Amino acid sequence: MSETGLHHVTAFSGPVARNLDFYTAVLGLRLVKKTVNFDDPGTYHLYYGDAAGRPGSILTFFPIPHAAPGRAGLGETQETAFRVPRASIGWWTHRLVEKGVRHEALVQVFGEPTLRFRDPDGMMLALVGVDEAAAPSAWTGGSVPAEHAILGLHGVTLLLAEGEGTAAILTEVFGFTQTGREGSATRYSGTAASGRHVTLRAVGAFLPGRQGAGSVHHIAFRAADDAAQAAMAEALRDRHGLGVTEQRDRQYFRSVYFREPGGVLFEIATDAPGFAVDEPEASLGQALKLPPGLERHRAEIEAVLPAVA
Repeated sequence: MSETGLHHVTAFSGPVARNLDFYTAVLGLRLVKKTVNFDDPGTYHLYYGDAAGRPGSILTFFPIPHAAPGRAGLGETQETAFRVPRASIGWWTHRLVEKGVRHEALVQVFGEPTLRFRDPDGMMLALVGVDEAAAPSAWTGGSVPAEHAILGLHGVTLLLAEGEGTAAILTEVFGFTQTGREGSATRYSGTAASGRHVTLRAVGAFLPGRQGAGSVHHIAFRAADDAAQAAMAEALRDRHGLGVTEQRDRQYFRSVYFREPGGVLFEIATDAPGFAVDEPEASLGQALKLPPGLERHRAEIEAVLPAVA
């Protein structure tokens, strides 16, 4: 049975080189897959994560060079948070200052030290200190020392008008449990170490979000395999009256999508086959990888994609 939690988070960004530099050179994540948006092959799809690209560690981007900035609002992911060792929060504060990254003062959120900051496109991120030393799966091939390396996703915060319908999906379909409440925010937690938390911030009437650079496109939840995914999709249709797409092969996982009651696009992604299905783990992210259906168009695709390392 799969651990309960997030599989990945997918967002829009501006220029690809700037995005790549920030997430690898500043945050120290590994580029685990360089591919294209299967629905728009003229656009990159970059996956960042831990050393092995494990579910629960992955943040992905569709970089669009001249994308207009998004606007945070209802029906969107307000914040995406990463886990770091609790003792590393001070080190990360100094690093953000050194790198000129906009950040806020350290705060306690659900009893955990939380350092909020923005990426170059204005996407709200956070580093959350957890009681765990550096994990063997943390990526240490970059400029961040092993003892301070990001351990994976911590969770996401969703901005909603009301949270009841979304909470029912989290608890009744995905197996999360309510684990805390602070003001308008309610936290739901799964069993996985990484990508464990989803926080619902119910604020009533507010401006709707607008997609653009710095906006999260969707969040994906884990399913152990096709059968587990199918069972979740059946529960969504039969018990919650929600429309779910047909399964789509994303090469590294298989996905179904639906719009949850608060308006956020959710995905259910299988753990298998993983990112080493088309290249060795040792060289993840180094070459442009295309699915079999697009391989015959490689020359045309490479001609329109901007050059990246």
